[in-house]
Amino acid sequence: MIALIQRVCEAKVTVGDETIGAIGAGILALVGVERGDDELGAERLVERVLGYRIFPDAEGRMNLSLADTGGALLAVPQFTLAADTRKGARPSFSGAAAPAESERLFERFVALAGGRAAAVATGRFGAHMRVRLINDGPVTFWLQVAPQNKS
Repeated sequence: MIALIQRVCEAKVTVGDETIGAIGAGILALVGVERGDDELGAERLVERVLGYRIFPDAEGRMNLSLADTGGALLAVPQFTLAADTRKGARPSFSGAAAPAESERLFERFVALAGGRAAAVATGRFGAHMRVRLINDGPVTFWLQVAPQNKS
């Protein structure tokens, strides 16, 4: 599983004219699911996202995690993160998990995060969404966990 995380001052996701998820300070996580990903991977990705130290401490160093700061998480399903862009001018999505499996693992990620983060908001799986954010820093990281059978 993949998460592109951004430290944000605020972020929101809309579908049509409806805001379906919004947070103040915290992390916007765009979450992608690859073929072969599993529930253990979802759990490990939640641990990494919530535990990744990207917030400043008293000296201004990135030493604090979302769990430390009590910030919020906005998790948005992002199918295109699983694209293979190594060749050609069009991405290949052959490595992406099937939609039903992707939705199941995204929902598992959200459920696990909901039990550990101060507040969790989400995008809507399969919808055309618009995501607005104010990136704080800017600070952006790519986190990826492989299923046990991928090494």
